[in-house]
Amino acid sequence: MLAHFAEILAKKHIVAEPGFNRWKVPPASIAIHLCIGSVYAWSIFNPALTKALGVAAPAAGDWNLGQVVWIFSVAIVFLGLAAALAGHWLERVGPRMVGFVAACCWGGGFIVGGVGILTHQLWLIYLGYGVLGGCGLGLGYVSPVSTLIRWFPDRRGMATGMAIMGFGGGAMIGAPLKEYFIHLYYKAPEFLGSVDAVNLITEGGKRFAEVAGGMKEVVIVGANDVAGMIVPGPEGVYLVGTGSTGVAEAFFTLGAIYFVVMAIAAFSYRVPAEGWTPEGWTPPDEAHAEKKMMTKGNVHIDEALRTPQFYFLWIVLCFNVTAGIGVLGVAKTMMTEIFGSTLPHIVDANFAATYVVMVSVFNMCGRFFWASLSDFMGRKMTYYIFFVLGIALYLSIPFSAVEVSASPAVVWLVTFYAATMIIFTMYGGGFATIPAYLADIFGTFHVGGIHGRLLTAWSTAGVLGPLAITQLRQISVDKAIDNLSSVVDGQAFEAAFGAGKDQLAALVEAKTVTISKLMEIAPPGTADPSATLYNTTMFAMAGLLAIALVSNWMIKPVHEKHHMTQQEMDDDIV
Repeated sequence: MLAHFAEILAKKHIVAEPGFNRWKVPPASIAIHLCIGSVYAWSIFNPALTKALGVAAPAAGDWNLGQVVWIFSVAIVFLGLAAALAGHWLERVGPRMVGFVAACCWGGGFIVGGVGILTHQLWLIYLGYGVLGGCGLGLGYVSPVSTLIRWFPDRRGMATGMAIMGFGGGAMIGAPLKEYFIHLYYKAPEFLGSVDAVNLITEGGKRFAEVAGGMKEVVIVGANDVAGMIVPGPEGVYLVGTGSTGVAEAFFTLGAIYFVVMAIAAFSYRVPAEGWTPEGWTPPDEAHAEKKMMTKGNVHIDEALRTPQFYFLWIVLCFNVTAGIGVLGVAKTMMTEIFGSTLPHIVDANFAATYVVMVSVFNMCGRFFWASLSDFMGRKMTYYIFFVLGIALYLSIPFSAVEVSASPAVVWLVTFYAATMIIFTMYGGGFATIPAYLADIFGTFHVGGIHGRLLTAWSTAGVLGPLAITQLRQISVDKAIDNLSSVVDGQAFEAAFGAGKDQLAALVEAKTVTISKLMEIAPPGTADPSATLYNTTMFAMAGLLAIALVSNWMIKPVHEKHHMTQQEMDDDIV
């Protein structure tokens, strides 16, 4: 029976009949990409995962932001690896088989990850969402691209824009879905009372309270912490290990939904018959093709790796993605930290969640807009715009952060918002344009497999981006805590945390001391450093885009010696 089911998924059973309407194919591609594109809303999970035990606030045993963001990174790494390894397999078995396997991996990854959250086993979340789910991402990502390029040879940019548009828009649907299910399953922890009403002690940096004759670990929610709660509650003391963030149950529910939608979409795939072309279309003439650097030859998937063009394109994609993906992984957290303390009447948890949705909207629109525009201006010129404009926009973010810290004003929020939205249109546009760029350089014969191998650049970026943003942010956090603790009165410090400044390292490690808690006891007029935690990261990202700009300039047409002969193409088909 299993063999019969595999036969139904085979490529030979999805060749379109004569007269098939090619516009029936994009909806299936977009549906799969909308599901896997929810990975871009990962930052919605961050607050819940970093409070899995404390629920109201992070407890000593909770995972920190760096550990949680790395789950996202692992998923992106395996996306690229799976795409690279599956590229040639896709050409052989067809998109239906690959799409269905992607549904099993992506949906199953959520289920395994949910078990990891329930048992508080971080490695299980890495294995489920990161490894298994990441493989689902890679398989689901490449399955529609080569298919739509073959259906739309007359509009390659538009075709890849349609194929990948859904991936950028996945967070638009995924973010509110995740928020909804987390809140649906959320259960408030046990509230013990105000800080003054509870007898607290500090041991090893942790806070404890006497409950039912024994000492139990607790977390303390101050005035600056209420806005960061999943469901806002009263200030005071909460018992660790009670209540639920609802994130595990959200994982289970989303896994089931994504599997069903992706499986239905996979069975809707069709591929064109060999030699099919759109009615009334003729390939571009030599002059037009040369102007836009579009080859009329085809390069074998293995031969492409022997050309410098592949590696220049790899750098272009890697650094463009690195600059955006780190920000995507912490979008909600970043918005809250930069503007939550300076403009708290505007930037609350709901505002930050809406920001993640808008990132998705502009990411999605950018994929279709820039990819379609590249059909007219050429791929190389499109990437020049990405990098020159991107450098200027990344450098504007630290300026906005410094200004809002010194003088809280809505204009700096608007400036930041506009800059990041434009950045994410180009981030998405880079993904949507790269398959057409590959088809222009290497031809369409092996474009799916070459695209898969190029996506190892995404895997690398999935490590570099989050690593840069979390490490550089942590350095800024440590420096900010040291500076704040030095200006805080020693007696006020001991009264607030139950220990002296000599135990600062242990208190920070146990998450008892944070920037927000130090600001509550800092002298009046002390500037909140939260707004500038990401400045160093933005300077680094601008530098990466400068390198990518040079790499794009180095790309030239592939020499004819790398092109396949007609006999080689005929043999490859057989």
